[in-house]
Amino acid sequence: MTAMRRATVVGAAGFIGRHLCRHLQRQGFEVHEAARDERGWIDGPLGHVFYCAGLTADFAQRPHDTVDAHVSLLDRVLRPQRFDSLVYLSSTRLYDGSLAEAAVEDAPLTLQPGQPRHLFDLSKALGEALCHAAGGGRARVARLSCVVKDASDDSGFLPGLLRDVARAVDQAPSGRPPRLAVDATPFAVRDYVHLDDVLRALVLIATRGTQPVYNVAGGRNLGNRELFARLRELSGCEIVAARHQRVRPAPRIDISRMRQEFSWQPACMLDKLAELLPAQALPQPC
Repeated sequence: MTAMRRATVVGAAGFIGRHLCRHLQRQGFEVHEAARDERGWIDGPLGHVFYCAGLTADFAQRPHDTVDAHVSLLDRVLRPQRFDSLVYLSSTRLYDGSLAEAAVEDAPLTLQPGQPRHLFDLSKALGEALCHAAGGGRARVARLSCVVKDASDDSGFLPGLLRDVARAVDQAPSGRPPRLAVDATPFAVRDYVHLDDVLRALVLIATRGTQPVYNVAGGRNLGNRELFARLRELSGCEIVAARHQRVRPAPRIDISRMRQEFSWQPACMLDKLAELLPAQALPQPC
C-alpha cells in the first residue's frame, strides 16, 4: 500500500481554506489544518502546503496583519524547506493596473505604493517574489479571480446579489414583479470562477505543476449589465443600478496555461447562475 499523501493548509479557517480541507480529504490526503497563531507545525514534514492565509476586505484597516499574513508567516514556512510543494494563493487583482487586453502570468505588473488599496497588491506581489526566491523550485503561485460558491458565501458582490434577488422575489407584493435597486454600475466587469474549479486547480498545481505562476480564473469578463439581465430571466426580478459611471475595462484573465498543462476547463459562471440562486428566487412549477 502507498502512504497517504500529506497536505498542510495554512489559513484553514478561511473561505477557501475550509473548503479545500474537505476537498483534500475526499481526494485521500491526510490534512493538517495549520492555525496562523501556532508555530510548532512549521518544524514538521508538511507535505503539499496550500498557503491560503490572507486578508481581503479589511486589509486597509489592518496593514500590519496584512503583511504578516501575506509575507511574514510565509517566510517562516519557506525557511525550513520541509515541504513537497507549496501553492501560494495570490490574486488577479495584481493585473488591475494593466492596459493590456489580456492578462498573462509573465506580464509586468503596475503597482503604486502610494495608493492605500495597493497595500494588498504589493504584499501579495512580495509573497509571490519570496516564493520564487526562496521556494527551492517547489513553490508556485495561483492567482485567483473572484471565487464564488453560492449565495451562502460570507462576502462578495455576486453572492450578495444572489441573496438580494431571492429576498426581493420573496417580499414582492402579490401581482407585482419583484424589483431590486443595487449600489453598483452596470458597466463594471469581473472575472468569476466557481469554487469547485478552484479546488480542483489547486491540487493540480500542487501535484503536477511545472510553472511558477498560474492564473486560476473563469477566463471571461462578466459585466454587471449581462449579469442583471440573466438574473432577470431566471427570477423575474428587475435589477436597477443606482450608479451609472463608466469604468475602465479590466483585462481579460488569460487561463491558457491552466488549460494547456492540465486540460482544466472552468464552468461559465453565467451558465451556473440557475444553480447558485436560492430556490425561492426561481419560478415554482404549477
